[in-house]
Amino acid sequence: MSEKPRLALLIVDVQEDFCPPNGSLPVPDGRAIIPTINDLLSLPFTLKLATKDHHPQNHTSFASNHPGLKPFESFITIVNPNNPSETYESRLWPDHCIQGTPGNALIPELDLPKVDKIVLKGCDPRVEMYSAFKSPLRDPPLLTAVSELSSLLEDHKITDVVVVGLAGDYCVKASAIDSAEGGWKTYVVDEATRCVGGDVAWEESKKEFNERGVNVVNLEWVKKASDELL
Repeated sequence: MSEKPRLALLIVDVQEDFCPPNGSLPVPDGRAIIPTINDLLSLPFTLKLATKDHHPQNHTSFASNHPGLKPFESFITIVNPNNPSETYESRLWPDHCIQGTPGNALIPELDLPKVDKIVLKGCDPRVEMYSAFKSPLRDPPLLTAVSELSSLLEDHKITDVVVVGLAGDYCVKASAIDSAEGGWKTYVVDEATRCVGGDVAWEESKKEFNERGVNVVNLEWVKKASDELL
């Protein structure tokens, strides 16, 4: 008889700067996902994690650190400091989720006492880190941009990961794809995420999920499956 699956809930970047009305980089309708996330937090997951963008003021993703370039419109080339041949293009953003600022905080509507641990990401100023696991630099990985997330999942013998949060077309997408690539069976809950690019971006993200082995489900699916999976 096979062992019962062990599920983790991964809540990505539900922070003040990513939410209306006062966030510096608000995801449209971002706060609306919290009731669904709190419903999920009430289920008996083996492990419940929340992530935070935790940027220093000089983070490379901030347009303010690149004179003459504009948030949302401009891109930069990020180079692996340990392998100059490995590069990628990254969009620039307004300053957001800076360490020690109110915008860095998880929003108060989140049922935080039910979260087992907060995982910090995006702390190395040299590299963008959408995924809660690691930056896109993989050859070799930039160790200062690799979080403790994989170790936590491995330590708790997690088999399946349910991903929710902000934003569906950036950090949720990158985290879910890395989860699937890491060998965990991975689900994204449809009504528990919102996108910077709105519905159009979400439809594109779902196509990519399908191609990369990530399952898109809804809250009711998780609840119905909980007796079997949790």
